Amino acid sequence: MNGYALSRASLSHEEKLSLIDDRSLSDVDSESARADLDGRFSGIQWAATAKTYCNGLRLSSWSSLMLRTGMFLLPSFIHHRFARERFRPEKLHPTAYLDGMRGLAALFVFFCHYFYTAFRIADGWGHNDANYEIWRLPFVRLLYSGPSMVCIFFVISGYALSLKPLKQLRSRSFDGFSQTMTSFVFRRFFRLYLPPMISTFGVLILLRFGIYEITRGFSGDREYIHNVIEHHPILEETTRKQLRHWMKEMYDFVHIWGWEKFGGATGYDVHLWTIPVEFRCSMMLFLIIFGTARLRTGVRFLVLTFLMWFMLRSDRWEMVLFLSGTMIAELDLIRGAHEPNTQSPSPPLTLLPLEKTPEAVPEKRGPCNSLWILLSIPALYLMSEPDAGPAGVPGWESLGAHIPEWFSDKYRYYQMIGSIIFVFCTARSTSWQRFFNSPVVQYFGRISYALYLMHGPVTHTIGFMVQKRAWDFTTTEGSMYNWGCVLAAVFNIPLVIWAADVFWRAVDAPTVRFTKWLETKLSIE
Repeated sequence: MNGYALSRASLSHEEKLSLIDDRSLSDVDSESARADLDGRFSGIQWAATAKTYCNGLRLSSWSSLMLRTGMFLLPSFIHHRFARERFRPEKLHPTAYLDGMRGLAALFVFFCHYFYTAFRIADGWGHNDANYEIWRLPFVRLLYSGPSMVCIFFVISGYALSLKPLKQLRSRSFDGFSQTMTSFVFRRFFRLYLPPMISTFGVLILLRFGIYEITRGFSGDREYIHNVIEHHPILEETTRKQLRHWMKEMYDFVHIWGWEKFGGATGYDVHLWTIPVEFRCSMMLFLIIFGTARLRTGVRFLVLTFLMWFMLRSDRWEMVLFLSGTMIAELDLIRGAHEPNTQSPSPPLTLLPLEKTPEAVPEKRGPCNSLWILLSIPALYLMSEPDAGPAGVPGWESLGAHIPEWFSDKYRYYQMIGSIIFVFCTARSTSWQRFFNSPVVQYFGRISYALYLMHGPVTHTIGFMVQKRAWDFTTTEGSMYNWGCVLAAVFNIPLVIWAADVFWRAVDAPTVRFTKWLETKLSIE
């Protein structure tokens, strides 16, 4: 069995339930500004701060290099504190709340993959008259519900990729629309695939240095791993064979010619199967936008509604989520949600996630805001559908009876509906937007794609080492097993966030700038 087949075969049911997609920009209209902002945060800031310290201390070249490296490895919000007077915070763009929503979704997916190796988190509260723990209750379980977060990501992606072209279509700027769409199609592959190719190549390097061998025994040891055993990357006999294996995996990773489930999964990080799904859905969405570009608004909505029904009937839930994001984006444009005179002032974008936001003009909260908050509650309940399915779960058993027989992934049905309703309500709720625009949440929004790419490799290396030591300290018997997992989480969660912060500045943000530069160099005037 080759590496690709092994990675596909080794995915358990719970592993397949809780994976996430990439971090599309939540407001494509501000993509250039966003890229520039990422550049300032990820590159210039730490470099300028390090240069100031080096010049002031008059260090040698080697000492200066070591200091610069140390400065780079510090989290980005620490750089902000050092360079408080040099860099001023920027204002959030109108749909920045979607960045924050995506950031929390990425964090919760990490929690899912971290805890599902130890606990049966897929079962619902009261499943088969058991499992009455409070963390299985609806709403609470969203803190680690990976599949629900996948749905949120796909709705956000559909919104993000549609907003700018729809805005140009509605203003009859067809030349701008054509330029925008050709740019999106060209850059999409590089934006989605370059960072994971770099991250998986990093896994290859760690394999050759023997880092993964340290934790290979632990990764499948049932004394410690009480639930899901994730696929551990394969170590080939030689570096040459390892490179060939990695290239074969990457060839399969660029899996755009089929729609089978979990197509394109790579054994170097089993969580990345959603990247090919995201790419296929993006290309299909671009085709639909092109095809409906010159239709009247009402006709376009009718066509999109029919396509959503057809895709749902064809069991393509991911495309339903993408198109729902498109429809929400156009509805927001129709009601002028992104116009300056209809937006309440956004809080400044700070780099320090624990810093208080400066006082802004108080937002107006009325009955409409309360209505959207109220409607978001049943949406969150639907998103709480157990990942193991509704059968045998109080409250969900009756809802499960209404899931169509032809819908194969039963657990995704209400998660899909709930995520669409929640994004729709959040787009109209100033309170929800204020929460997702808060500095801490926005910080996770910036590092979300890096968090997605880093949590697997970090967990399978240093993370497993920490877990083993924690369980050796607490033992794996009874409630002490739970305390050992919590003890390890105290170290592993900050470790993954730190690695994601570094990867964001070292790889993710530079990839965005490289893709824009490449397009500029290769395009005609």
